[in-house]
Amino acid sequence: MLDRIQRLFAPPHPHFVHRREFLRTAGNGLGTLALASLLYETGTLASSPAGSVNPLAPKTPHFPAKAKSVIWLFMNGGPSQVDTFDYKPELERRDGQELPGFDKNTGFFTEQVGPLMKSPFRFARYGQSGTWVSSLFPHLAKHVDKMAFLHSCWTDSNNHSPALFKINTGMARMGFPCAGSWVTYGLGAETKNLPAFVVMYDTLGRGVPKGHSQNWGAGFLPSIYQGTAFKPQGEPIDNLTRPAEMSDAQQRKQLDLLNKLNRRKMETMPFDAELSARVETFELAYRMQMAAPEALDLSQEPAEIHKLYGLDNPKATHFAKQCLTARRLVERGVRFVQIYSGGMENDLSWDGHNNIAKNHSGFAAETDQPIAGLLADLQAKGLLDSTLVIWCGEFGRLPIVQKGSGGRDHNPHAFTCWLAGGGVQGGVHYGATDEVGFKAVENRVSVNDLHATILHLLGLDHKKLTFRYNGRDFRLTDVAGNVVKEILA
Repeated sequence: MLDRIQRLFAPPHPHFVHRREFLRTAGNGLGTLALASLLYETGTLASSPAGSVNPLAPKTPHFPAKAKSVIWLFMNGGPSQVDTFDYKPELERRDGQELPGFDKNTGFFTEQVGPLMKSPFRFARYGQSGTWVSSLFPHLAKHVDKMAFLHSCWTDSNNHSPALFKINTGMARMGFPCAGSWVTYGLGAETKNLPAFVVMYDTLGRGVPKGHSQNWGAGFLPSIYQGTAFKPQGEPIDNLTRPAEMSDAQQRKQLDLLNKLNRRKMETMPFDAELSARVETFELAYRMQMAAPEALDLSQEPAEIHKLYGLDNPKATHFAKQCLTARRLVERGVRFVQIYSGGMENDLSWDGHNNIAKNHSGFAAETDQPIAGLLADLQAKGLLDSTLVIWCGEFGRLPIVQKGSGGRDHNPHAFTCWLAGGGVQGGVHYGATDEVGFKAVENRVSVNDLHATILHLLGLDHKKLTFRYNGRDFRLTDVAGNVVKEILA
């Protein structure tokens, strides 16, 4: 009897702190076996990268890819299609006339609806394709035979924030992964020493796009897939330089200890993708201290490259630096780079409510030469075939004047997007707007279609690139989207 009582109150096996720990561990073990069985049956477990705890490990695309990387040039605020690449002679002829049947709720300022207004810019044909380009882009006009133009794009909202979310994430509300996050989730990274997804925003103190970092967030995907935003002033990345009092060996020992503790925790939480992502984030930050300074050092580029991009052009220097940085990043294996031209709203971005001529002239002067330089440089270095370059904003602008301002209001019914390189057929035009550029009427291209096409060029089937969240398989294109095959090379 005494022996039985002693055994009952004996200390637990050294592996367990107490009996509750034993019961918890045993219970979790049985639960984990059951969960693993359910996940395997539903196919969820199989979607995890087998044999690797690195969520950024390179992954095989669904089919052979045309493009390996993306540079998305985002003209924040909504550039006017009828003042850039969608020439409308009828708009000139009907200048000052009312637009019959126009719904004043189409734009944002419902009480400032004016008549039709012709473009203040000259248009001329360029290239073998005979593409119409406005006088805003004398440098880009030389590269139109590299571009595929989608003239019939449209979106869901006439308001900046939801329209930005839509073009970036496929949803007109916050909380969803952006295109760059989906791409890095689907393909992983080609470099171990730099972020897979980089974002650069306005460097002139004009702020960030509406919706801020939600535009490059990972939503419900593991956080390792979110965009790394480079700061406009000072060091582009926080803590990029190791503290002077710490040696490389000391920092390595700290990370090894942290890694050991995290991986011990991972053994008890094998399905925690967020913990795995956090471990990789620490390691990536360490490797970036070695690689990023070299990648971001533009002084290594020769003078003729600086001149090509317009670093010597005071109006374009800031955007030129970002475009050149983008080329250096994709050259070193960065998967997705997004550059925002313009800041928060109105005169701080392409949001030309006031004096469309002044607004667009200013931002075109900042971006025209750098983007043209980027296209020329990518081609010269043999990178254009593997790099998809995208140019667009979140929506277009109305062909009517905004009363008392000389500007144009928001237009969700039509905007132009062009793509170049990365498997795109140059010098082609797809879709069309009506005779005054108000609505997309021929071969309309939704944001879902645009996303499906981008993913296709990267070797990803937009219907198969999914992530299970809250019991549902989500994708960038939601339940819609068709690849615009007519622009593929």
